[in-house]
Amino acid sequence: MRTGEPLPSVEDVLGALATGLWHWDTAAGLVTVDAEAARLLGLPVEPATLTEAQARARLHPVDWNEITGVVRLAVAENTLAEVRIRIMDGDGSILRVVRSRSKPSYDSERQAYELIGTLQEVTEPTPGTAAARSAVTGDWRRSREAFLLDAGRALAEARSTAEVLRVAGGLSMPGFSPDGLVVFGVEGDRLTITGQHGHQPGDMNPFSHMPLNTDYPAAEVVRTGRAVYLSSPAEYKERYPVTWPLAQVFGRSSWAFLPLTVAGRTMGAWMAAFTYPVAFTPDERAVLTTVARMLAQALSRAGAAETARELTDGLQRSMLPSLGPDIPGIQVAARYIPTGGGLQVGGDWYDLIPLPSGRFALVIGDVQGHDVRAAGLMGQLRIALRAYAAEGHRPDAVLSRASRFLHGVTLGSDEDPLADLRFATCLYVETDPATGGLEIARAGHPDPVIRMADGTVMLRPTAGGLPLGIDPDADYPTTRFTLEPDETLMLCTDGLIETGGHDMESGWRRLRATLEDHQGDLESLADVLVQAVHGPSSHHTTGPLADRREDDIALLLLCRPGEDRDCGGTVRTVRRTLLSVAQHEPDRIAEARRHLRDLLHDWASVEQVDSAVLLVSEMVTNVLVHTDADALLLAQVTGEGAARRLRVEVFDTGDDLPHRRRPGELASSGRGLILIELLADAWGVDPRGEGKSIWFELCEPTGAPGGA
Repeated sequence: MRTGEPLPSVEDVLGALATGLWHWDTAAGLVTVDAEAARLLGLPVEPATLTEAQARARLHPVDWNEITGVVRLAVAENTLAEVRIRIMDGDGSILRVVRSRSKPSYDSERQAYELIGTLQEVTEPTPGTAAARSAVTGDWRRSREAFLLDAGRALAEARSTAEVLRVAGGLSMPGFSPDGLVVFGVEGDRLTITGQHGHQPGDMNPFSHMPLNTDYPAAEVVRTGRAVYLSSPAEYKERYPVTWPLAQVFGRSSWAFLPLTVAGRTMGAWMAAFTYPVAFTPDERAVLTTVARMLAQALSRAGAAETARELTDGLQRSMLPSLGPDIPGIQVAARYIPTGGGLQVGGDWYDLIPLPSGRFALVIGDVQGHDVRAAGLMGQLRIALRAYAAEGHRPDAVLSRASRFLHGVTLGSDEDPLADLRFATCLYVETDPATGGLEIARAGHPDPVIRMADGTVMLRPTAGGLPLGIDPDADYPTTRFTLEPDETLMLCTDGLIETGGHDMESGWRRLRATLEDHQGDLESLADVLVQAVHGPSSHHTTGPLADRREDDIALLLLCRPGEDRDCGGTVRTVRRTLLSVAQHEPDRIAEARRHLRDLLHDWASVEQVDSAVLLVSEMVTNVLVHTDADALLLAQVTGEGAARRLRVEVFDTGDDLPHRRRPGELASSGRGLILIELLADAWGVDPRGEGKSIWFELCEPTGAPGGA
């Protein structure tokens, strides 16, 4: 072209360079292309105006979705939008690959984008080559998509701020990987360092608590909500001369500072620093922006979860008591473990209450539900129980008043009185430290457990009533027995039994094995019981239920140590249990049979266990049928190894002594003494002041088959 000749038109220049021109107005929904752009799109070589649907049909669906994301990013950062597009024919085959470069703008009044750009064909490189890993080629695209998928999954699974930062520090971005990462937070009008990776301790101190009006990229990002990209040290020094000396010492070549934005609010900034120059192409910026958004969401979730955990844990802990001063002659240990999921707050609680009589009350319970309402009711119910106990009421009266109180505070409106009705299970134990005497009232709660001096563990059946809050006039009978020296009483909520997919039966077997195997003090026993449910071994002892349910756990252990020794271990050879059966409780005869079987769980002869159970059933039944008195069953095992002896006594206050009779074939009674004489190794009837006792003994045979 000679000097002075007019310049060719833009259309001619672009045509000579095989570059098409296009215009897209999202408000009108139209895409206008010149002849070259039409050719590249696989259309007749002439200018055309297409609808968005017609234009979209010519592009690969994945690329169309990427265009919309790149356009928003370019508008936000006031940069060019560059994207690689695969052109499709009518059969779905790829005609060619083009590169689109455009300058988008956003009209806030019309809420629409307008783009003017170019299309130019590019050659698809050979897979695996260096060119194939550039910002606009297939291999890089596929690795980027895989990276974002993995990063999103890892960040979504992070449960705490520390885990989120650990995941962010381990991210290896495709084609470019930063060697230094810093997450900045905001406190008031200052930057804070939330976490960092790739720096030595103390390196970031100059940047911590920096005022937001400082001439520093992260501060500017927080102030404006716009990303800052610095491709070279010269650019950093030119734009931020005040803080450049602080960054210069790290010897890096490129930096990206991106806003951490959640729900339209900038909560901080993320810095990715590189030791080598990075151009920050639109594709690279898109990756960084996507990671920043995922990181912001993950940090927000983790922060909210940690705040909720702190709040609910503080609420729960504030409502649970300390065990207070030591009780003479008694050792106590307690544990509370919130559920592992959800709100982590519930209605489980325990308490230790000094009584006016000089005795102490142990209380454990569980309010229905796992929410703030349950925690609030738990606090109210605990205070009410303490008040009723401090007034000097007996255990049955304390629970009756507590049931009436809970029913009153949870009763709904006149239209729907059952709308928010809640109930609570509870176990109230009044103990006399001097004698070991226990008086127990139970409201729908699991029975207590006794670990005897020789390590034998048994459920201790107790009389009980409805859970608190169901019936304001419910009665709660009292069960009395004595905690012998070196015996341990365990009270727990159902979470300790059922967590991990267990039902009451399988969960009890798991706890029983743990209790029997333990050798140590009371505090270590409490830890072992919790570990059996929540520790690694619990994942290998799942229960029969399909779901691995979790629940709050409250645990109380009460031990009466023997003379000059602490609780723990197997220290005595006497195994003793006491059980009362009242005239109006004939159904407790079945409990007496189960109780004796538990006592003889390791007895060598199965036949002797069956005989002992039969005799106990006969003796207790005779008391209830032939007298007006209650029956008191005492069973104890003495001796060691093959020299053990079982002695069972049944006491009553009746005056009539049993007599041997000769029942006929059709008689329904009169065989009790005959059975005792046939099955027992020794037996007798002893007058005891007011009343009598009938007893029998069995000697464990050596080499007997089986085991109970």
